[in-house]
Amino acid sequence: MSGFSRAQNWEPWQYQLDSIKFMLEKGAAGMFLDPGLGKTSIALAAFTILKEQGMARTMLVIAPLRVCHMVWPAEASKWTMFQDLTIRVLHGRHKEQELTKPADVYVINPEGLNWLIGDVSQRNWNVLNSKLNIIKPDMLVVDESTKFKKSNTQRFKTLKKVIPTFSRRYCLTGTPTPNGLMDLFGQIYILDQGTALGAYITHYRRSYFTKGYDGFSWEPQPQAFDEILEKIAPFVMRLEDKDWLELPELVYNDIRVTLPEDVKNQYKELEREFMVQIQDTEILAPSAAALSMKLRQIVGGAMYDNEGEVIELHQEKVVALKELHEQINHAPLLVAYQFKHEIETIRKEFGDVPYIGSGVSTKEANALCVGFNMGAIPMLLAHPASVGHGLNLQGTSNHVAFYGVPWDLEHYLQLIRRVRRQGNKNSHVFVHHIVAQGTIETAVMRALSGKDTNQESLLHYLKSYLHEEHENG
Repeated sequence: MSGFSRAQNWEPWQYQLDSIKFMLEKGAAGMFLDPGLGKTSIALAAFTILKEQGMARTMLVIAPLRVCHMVWPAEASKWTMFQDLTIRVLHGRHKEQELTKPADVYVINPEGLNWLIGDVSQRNWNVLNSKLNIIKPDMLVVDESTKFKKSNTQRFKTLKKVIPTFSRRYCLTGTPTPNGLMDLFGQIYILDQGTALGAYITHYRRSYFTKGYDGFSWEPQPQAFDEILEKIAPFVMRLEDKDWLELPELVYNDIRVTLPEDVKNQYKELEREFMVQIQDTEILAPSAAALSMKLRQIVGGAMYDNEGEVIELHQEKVVALKELHEQINHAPLLVAYQFKHEIETIRKEFGDVPYIGSGVSTKEANALCVGFNMGAIPMLLAHPASVGHGLNLQGTSNHVAFYGVPWDLEHYLQLIRRVRRQGNKNSHVFVHHIVAQGTIETAVMRALSGKDTNQESLLHYLKSYLHEEHENG
């Protein structure tokens, strides 16, 4: 548990005390708190109190990999209140040894659950024979619980088998519905095993949704929003960062680029025919999802052929990125990319720009964050899925550029929140979208806006409910 030379006295804010009290009062709770509000410290404080009172013994935390390594151990070592807690990360080549050592808190990433719990699809599976039974945790914290929003995933099915073994269960996230109300089912099930929204996703759909015109999507019924929120509000706490922290104001800047005529024609042909001839290579998109991926590759400046080789197409976005960096006087700029080929395109213009993404270790990512926060790294590339949780990049930067805009609202919002955090001394954080006109990126921007509206409505309802409960209490 390293990261701070000397532990500090933790003096919680009133909203943190309220959150701890909420967790102590609820055997299961959804803590929908914005990044920067101290979810980790709140959960550690609640566990510490419960442990002292003999109401909890061992806590299992399920979190994204970087959060496992960089957040939970560091937070415990930072404050004197948690100095007596032993935290072990169950990942890497030493995880078997770590599992056999006593600890108060064990931290694991979702991909490690099959190793810890076992193959629950086997007929002879029994929790008593699993590695989980070695540590026998009685309190569960799912950090960034949207990792379990889909109930048909293996990680959800594995966790579902052992949910009854925990006497206390908590979900932590600031973005519970990145893609709409359907995302709530898996997270709420972890808390109440289906009491509020139904035991099965099919029941949930049938009760609150109608099948879309495309035949496979689901649209919420008119009364769904109010009914769902009424059912879950009593055991969910919602806190917004803007109510408690002094944060820089967000300023959005859309930078429009136009595809070259020949590339635009190729784009339109692929969009129309699901197949196009580019540089003597036939590019085939076998499905709508594959088509979407290929179209987004094209607007980024290159694309992969059917053999995985990169075909370079245009420089419009990298030119726009260069102009932007000059306009902000080469201030530290966090750039979100979508595809590996975009890294190489950007590096051809800017040199060996570092990136955080696939293939970059936690240690390397941490070092890059330190350099970026000190202002020593003028540009840092990051894949939104790799920096969405656990990284603080607010040291000197107040500029975020989306070289490519992700479909996933959670990834989009979380990346911005790596910079827009308490401690950023700038009055504004600028979010730049480099968007190719008349392409799928326009639809992506529209979709993100719609999803954000739905999520903001949900979170605003919870916030209002809690305020009324407080007033009436």
